[in-house]
Amino acid sequence: MDAASGVSSIEGIMEEPHVLAVDDNLIDRKLVEKLLRNSSCKVTTAENGLRALEYLGLGGGDRQSSVNDNASKVNLIITDYCMPGMTGYELLKKIKESSNMKDVPVVIVSSENVPTRINKCLEEGAQMFMLKPLKYSDVKKLRCQLMQCRG
Repeated sequence: MDAASGVSSIEGIMEEPHVLAVDDNLIDRKLVEKLLRNSSCKVTTAENGLRALEYLGLGGGDRQSSVNDNASKVNLIITDYCMPGMTGYELLKKIKESSNMKDVPVVIVSSENVPTRINKCLEEGAQMFMLKPLKYSDVKKLRCQLMQCRG
């Protein structure tokens, strides 16, 4: 009995990874959020790239310093590729250009399997490119990778 209780207390000590999920489609956003929560992740969602940048403190303006606290708490960013205003690729570039955020893994998701797009994102520093719809097995793989990145 002691061994079993010892394992659960160790798991309790491990902090929940905080994931920022960015998608303009509400259904896709909710699906990703549910999958991540079921994988014991803390989730913040944003409906577009600009909102994500604001949350991360990269949006410019006066609120930058106060919002920057959020950035230090994000362990992973999952973003859709096709979004109005700013694509996932453009968001990725902004994140990788930031001195504070460049080391945070970014995963791009898309319903379109376009090899040139996938390669472009990976070359720009994306951790991974995944096809929609995301499945629980995809999220488990991500979480496992995330724990290796942090540990």
